[in-house]
Amino acid sequence: MGLFFQKVLAKSAGPEKKRKTKTMKSRFIILSAACVALFATVSIGQAQDPAATNDRPNRWQNKGGNRIEHLTRVLDLTPEQRAKVQAIFDQAKPQIQALRENIQSQIRPILTPAQQQKWDAIKKAREDMRKAKEEMRDAVKKQ
Repeated sequence: MGLFFQKVLAKSAGPEKKRKTKTMKSRFIILSAACVALFATVSIGQAQDPAATNDRPNRWQNKGGNRIEHLTRVLDLTPEQRAKVQAIFDQAKPQIQALRENIQSQIRPILTPAQQQKWDAIKKAREDMRKAKEEMRDAVKKQ
């Protein structure tokens, strides 16, 4: 009986109700199509092998890694070029470290005690992560 009353009400509602129903249906169809397209895009993206398609890796993937190996692989450096680049990095390393320490020594006094604690925790976490990555690299090299 309920279905009968819905049909009667739909017929007697007039053009305003029909227009509203048609608008809602078209919105539902558009939304459904957008969801299907989004799902398909995500599925295709996840199905691809990132190692095979990642010619230009995210810059953060190499941060803290062995830059010489990365440059050798990407630029196809000769052994002579690799040695020269290694010398440049070795020469710059103390300067870069001194610059970092200088920057950090200027920032820390500006911070409140609570901020200094967070700052120290962030530095410790970064150092721990750097050490862990270094240990992993060493373990892989030994294999």
